[in-house]
Amino acid sequence: MSAVMTGRQRMVGFALCIATILLAVLDTNIVSSATVPIVGDLDPAHGVDKIPWLIAGYQLAATAALPLYGRLCDVLGAKRVLIGAVTCFLAGSALCGMASSMDQLIAARALQGIGGGGLMSVTMVVLRELKGPETAGGKGGKAGGKGGKAGGKGGSVGGLVAGTGMALGPWLGGLLADHADWRWIFYVNLPVGLAVLAAAVRVLRLPARTTRRTIDFLGAGLAAAFSTVLLLVTQWGGEHYAWSSPQIVGLIAGGAMLLALFLRRQSTTAEPVLPLSLFRIRELRYGFAIQGLVGAAMMGSLIYVMIYLQVVRGVAASSAGLFLIPMAIGMTVVGLLSDRLASAGWSQKTFVIGGTVCASAALALLATLSADTGLWAVRAMLLLMGLGFGQLVGQLIQLVQDTAPAGQLGVATTGVRFFQTLGGALGAAVFGSVLSRMYAARGPGGTTSTIERLTGHARQQAMDAFVSSLSVVFWCATGLMLLAVLLASRLPSRPAPDGTERAGTADAKDGERQAAPAAA
Repeated sequence: MSAVMTGRQRMVGFALCIATILLAVLDTNIVSSATVPIVGDLDPAHGVDKIPWLIAGYQLAATAALPLYGRLCDVLGAKRVLIGAVTCFLAGSALCGMASSMDQLIAARALQGIGGGGLMSVTMVVLRELKGPETAGGKGGKAGGKGGKAGGKGGSVGGLVAGTGMALGPWLGGLLADHADWRWIFYVNLPVGLAVLAAAVRVLRLPARTTRRTIDFLGAGLAAAFSTVLLLVTQWGGEHYAWSSPQIVGLIAGGAMLLALFLRRQSTTAEPVLPLSLFRIRELRYGFAIQGLVGAAMMGSLIYVMIYLQVVRGVAASSAGLFLIPMAIGMTVVGLLSDRLASAGWSQKTFVIGGTVCASAALALLATLSADTGLWAVRAMLLLMGLGFGQLVGQLIQLVQDTAPAGQLGVATTGVRFFQTLGGALGAAVFGSVLSRMYAARGPGGTTSTIERLTGHARQQAMDAFVSSLSVVFWCATGLMLLAVLLASRLPSRPAPDGTERAGTADAKDGERQAAPAAA
């Protein structure tokens, strides 16, 4: 029996997905603007030292859960996994709002992160399956058809909602902290999340999994342990411990051992959480690599643009966040136009090449920043960056989904998010190390954190050294994006059934092996 949804139900399901993705995007940056009132309320004496764990706890838990979410989608079905992820996220949100100490808040934030890890990735699987059985199965379904175009709703919604969330997150967090109570930063998730749950239970009719399959919990645990160790290295290295310290060296050695065990497990188990066979498919191999490079360049560049505005230009932290609005506008514009561009003949390869080229140009312009660059010029650079990243956010996920083997849509989709997250963490760490080393070689002595205390000629020398060091960071990010351009140019373009060109077409043999979906 096939899962059947009416056109109205599909529209409600699509709105449900938008709300879920918005929750995910908002929650990644809404807390950063409210750390001061949170610390002042829960632990004025020692809370500042725990702020990094408040931010990192969510990221660690969300990243560690990603590989398991992908396999659960393929085994249990996306609807059940989405309901479980949203429920876990809401439970964590409620506990965050009720926390009476920083330790309780950090623990609740980690629980929230476990659910949050599935909000974006599982929702992208749901979006794919909302298009219908003819496109839901990756290579196992038809490449064309309604909703199967390169710039379909699944591809455009990423840039549109990510842009909106990026603009609203810091503003909403500051608004609630200043005019209500910081606890509402978490409580505001509850009515939206409950509405999403109700709609998911009543409306979603997605393909059910009728074949019993096992879940590789050992492989998922190894993946979670490796990603956690890697993120701890990026969080602690050069900040809390020297890169050559026994703690960091030990973590790196432990991470390498965990990675080796994970790869061995994936090559020997019958149902791996991240099948190594995916990397033999050119679109997936390049898609994962490009997403990792995009994550590194995007996260690193955003962090250091904010640092430039605050340290060099003296912009307040709350006002610096408003400079992300042009970038959010660029991503939103691309999200709104991507359907029309796809109808005009743009393939996924065109989007990916266009996005990486625009992002490379924006990062190269950021590398020319000086102490007196006009602030409107900075906004224009961020707008260009948004136009670039907006073309990549949704299209890379859809490219991977289009070429995922039958029965592996979930692991392929969460794999993209997994590489993006790890790339972002590594990018922030590497760029931070580059900045510190360049400033130490060019500055008047001390570290970048001592610049504010300098005066006179020493301060001017420090500012010049800091700006030139930031330039090296942005040139490094430009190099990463140029590598992404090269990889994007190697993506295959094949004519889709509707006459447009797209990267990756259906494999009829895989389609014949796909099990007929049943009503969830």
